[in-house]
Formats: sequence, C-alpha cells, structure tokens
Amino acid sequence: MSLKKPPPPTAVKALRHRLPSPQPPHHLPPPPAPPPETSLAPLPALPISTTLTELTTFLNNHLTPSFTPNQLLHLFKSKLHRHPKFTHLDFHVFNYAASIDSFRHDHSTFEWIIRALAITHRFDYLKLGIEFMVANPCPCSDGIFCCPRIEPIFRFAINAYCSVGRLDDAVKMFDCMCRLIDGKADVAMYNIVIHGFVKIREFEKGVRFYERMVKDRVRPDVITFNVLISGYCRNGRFDLALGVFREMKDKGCVPNVVSFNTLIKGFFREGKFEEGVGMAYEMVELGCEFSVVTSEILVDGLCRQGRFLEACDLLMDFSRKGVMPSGFDCFELIDRLCGEGELGRAMEVVNELWGNGNAPSTITCTTLIEGLRSSGRVEEAVELLDRMLRDDIVPDSVTYNCVLQDMCGSGKTVFANKLRLLASKKGLHPDSVTYNILVSGYTREGRRKEGEALIEEMLDEDFIPGIATYNRLRAGLAKRNAHQ
Repeated sequence: MSLKKPPPPTAVKALRHRLPSPQPPHHLPPPPAPPPETSLAPLPALPISTTLTELTTFLNNHLTPSFTPNQLLHLFKSKLHRHPKFTHLDFHVFNYAASIDSFRHDHSTFEWIIRALAITHRFDYLKLGIEFMVANPCPCSDGIFCCPRIEPIFRFAINAYCSVGRLDDAVKMFDCMCRLIDGKADVAMYNIVIHGFVKIREFEKGVRFYERMVKDRVRPDVITFNVLISGYCRNGRFDLALGVFREMKDKGCVPNVVSFNTLIKGFFREGKFEEGVGMAYEMVELGCEFSVVTSEILVDGLCRQGRFLEACDLLMDFSRKGVMPSGFDCFELIDRLCGEGELGRAMEVVNELWGNGNAPSTITCTTLIEGLRSSGRVEEAVELLDRMLRDDIVPDSVTYNCVLQDMCGSGKTVFANKLRLLASKKGLHPDSVTYNILVSGYTREGRRKEGEALIEEMLDEDFIPGIATYNRLRAGLAKRNAHQ
C-alpha cells in the first residue's frame, strides 16, 4: 500500500545501496552482488525503457521491508509479470531479493523464476538461476531429505534445453539434478533427454543415454521404447527397431498404438507390406485399439503402391471385426478407386463402413457421386444422394443440382422435387438454378400444374428477375401442355 511521503523503507534503502545510480539513463543497472556464500556471477546490463527511480518506486509500492517468499511470488505473478516495463526484469528482482539478509528463497520462487526463464528462452540466466538454486537450496532441504519440488523444477529446465537442441546443457542439468534428489530420477526425465537426442538426429547419443538408464536401474516405459523404435526407423535401421519391440514385450511393457503405428510405417517404408499388414492384425489380437492414424497409414501405404483392392479388403475386414475407429474418412481410397474406374468396390467400401456406424464425409460422398455420374450410373448416384440427406450429410449445391439435372433429364422430375424438399429440411435451400432445372423438367414432362406451382415459389423467393421471365416460364409450360 502506498503512503503519503513515507520515510525511505529498508527495502528501498538496500536497493539504492546496492544498485548504481541511473547514469547514463535508459540502461538497466547490473543486479546486486550476491551474498558471499553464493557463486552467482554478476549479470550483464540490459537496455530498458525506464529508470532506476521508477524501478525503486515500483518495489517500494509492492514489497514490504521484510518480505517473505510468498509476498515475492505474489509480486512476480500479479504485478511484475503483467507490467509492460518491468516484466523482463524478473531475474534482477529475484537476485535483489537474494541479497537481502533477512530473506531466503524457497522452492516456490525458484520454480517461478526457472519456468519464466525457460519459457522465454533466456538460457544464460536459466543456467545462473539453476546454479544459484544448487548453491542455496530451499528450506525444505535443510533436513535429511531433498526438497520434493527439485525434480519438477529441473524437469522444466531440461525440457527447455532439449526443445532448442542444447543437449549438452540438458545433460549437465540432468547430472546436477541426480546429485541433489533422493533416489533415482524419474523415467520421464530420461525420456525427455533421449527424445531430445532423437530430434537433433544424434540417435547414438540417445541410445547411450538409454543404456545409462538401464545401468541406473530405472525401468523404461512404453514412451522410452516408442522413442527408440522411432529413432531406429528414422535412421533406416528397421531390424534394430524390431529388436527394441521384442525387448519391449520381453520386459513386460505392453505396446500401445504409437508403437504399432511406427512399426507399420517402417514396414511400408521398407517395402514389406505383408509384414506391415500382419502387424495391424497383431494389434487386433492384442486388443490394442486402432486410431485414425493407423487406418491412414495402412490405406495410404497400400494406395501408393497401387494396391487399391487390397486396401479395400483390409478396411472391410477390419470394419466387420468392429475395430475401425470412429472419425476415419476413406476419401483418399475412394478418390483413387474412382480414378481407376473401380466404382463397384468404392460403393462396397462406403456401404460397409457406413453400415457399421462410420459415416463418410461430404467430400467422400460427392467424389463418389461424381464418379457414378460420369460413368452413367445415375440411379446409384441418386440413391447415394438420398441416403446422404437422410443421414444429415449435406452435399454442396453444385453436386446437388447436377444430380437433379440428371434426374429431370431421365423423366424423374417428381422424385427430384421430393429430394429438393428433403434437402430444404436439412438446410440446403434451393437456388435459382435448382428451380430452373425443375421447371424445365416439368415442362418436358408436360406437368403444367406442378411447374406453375414452382414458378410461384420462384416468384415468392425473388428468383424471377422480371415479368418477362415469369411470362416466358409460364408460356413454356402452356405450350408444352398444348402439344400434348
């Protein structure tokens, strides 16, 4: 709370005593020297858009003379973090607090500053922050046990270093953490480092770190094995990937869908399609659920080699076994089948998946409809459109109008109009093209009464631009009726 003309608080006196005067202006003063018991090096100055006076006033307004870690944490979260001028000075304030004789950081302030530095990629400061924490452990570590928050704090720092490819620093952090914590490091910590090596294509170092993990008697989990399998597959060593998969099962670790997806993709990359398909069936036997990615890998891998019919058989078999995931769209397969003229097989796949609750997408249906229309199979296209509308799968207006045109051309304007009414209920409202197609159909069939009713609807919907068009449409119906 700010008071009128208060005497300079102790915190402000200490800050002014330790920080140099703000000359020249617009430069961040270096942080205060750490207490003698720490080895924290002085921080370099950073350019800022404020002065020391403003920073002093800010701390005076939000810190009491003898503040606690909770109060400092509140300052970080609620005040400093949201301040447009001071948010980047959090580490300087952190160091200033450490220089106060009556203050001692705990794991809450350590965790906040380490996370803030890691998220903003201030890695030089992050290293200094970790070194300070190691030299000045929080009060929880005063007994015989280590602070329980040490490992999560290190985990955030190690993950940040791995995310930018600084694996040497990550390993140093890992070694430092192992010296501080009680017992063994968690398996997730090893996984982060192994995965980091795989991402920067230094897989051999990742394998050596895995060997260290085994030597440290830390039991690998499914994530560990998946990372190794993926790494071997990326490096073209598929035989070793299979060896890891067998080791995984020998150690009682149950493979998950990621394990199988990685191996199936590896088999297909090696041209071993029968083995890849066999791995998919092994998934079914082990009760491992298919994912959409699994189905896409199988279909795409087979289609790339022109094995469309084999992909059809595989999908229908898995559908009958009830293992196909909801949400899988067979568009790629249907598109290729239509391109190859295999419309019968395309209809089989769509009907099988649809019948087992896996409805196709709009684009899959419209692709198949266009294929059927171009092959002269209009009745099947009409049936598919009708089924789409009844299952609330709304087509685009172009496909819809094309099917109506085919129906009217074959003398089925009455049924075409029924489809129009059904489509309107499903949200696909007719446009002027739709009405003109239907009126033309009724005109050819000599259905004057139905045609005139549609013309009146067109008039109500403002689809008739003028009286001339209106008279022309009605005259066409009357003329055709008179000839009959």
